[in-house]
Amino acid sequence: MTRINLLPHRAEKRQARQIQFIALSVISVVLAASLIGIVDVAIGTQISYQERRNQYLKQETAILDKQIEEINKLREQTRSLMARKNVVETLQSTRSDVVHLMDQMLRILPDGVYLKTLKQTGNRINLVGYAQSNARVSTLMRAIEDSPWLDSPSLVEIHASGSGAARISEFTLNFNLTPQAVPAPVKPAGARN
Repeated sequence: MTRINLLPHRAEKRQARQIQFIALSVISVVLAASLIGIVDVAIGTQISYQERRNQYLKQETAILDKQIEEINKLREQTRSLMARKNVVETLQSTRSDVVHLMDQMLRILPDGVYLKTLKQTGNRINLVGYAQSNARVSTLMRAIEDSPWLDSPSLVEIHASGSGAARISEFTLNFNLTPQAVPAPVKPAGARN
């Protein structure tokens, strides 16, 4: 006998394919969603890692800025101290110049010459005084030229002043104070630099 299948097999196949399609679609959506989730988590992790690194760099930069500020303050203090040291060294090296000037003035000042003012500007000396004659001023200038501490005398002006028999000459004279090399102090044998 012949068997005839009257069941709707095509409809069953179509329905099985639809179920298979829906199942594959759901699986695809789930896989896509999980893949997107994994990528999102990975990107979020990278972003948070980079933010932590940025925060660390900001903290380290702030620390370095403070250190740079301290270094600049120390440099400024060093410059200030070096300037003070140079001033002290200059004063130390020139402190005896006034003594030598006065000593030389006492040694070279001829009789009949009297000082009115003595003004020092740097190494330049301006002297105003009175002399009994022009020859005594000339003698003073020669003595300045011969002095080891004084040099370059130049007469600015000389004019007669006074009345009657006591005629005196008032003069203005410029010359230089020549600093001499002062030997350095000898250090003891056991001293360190």
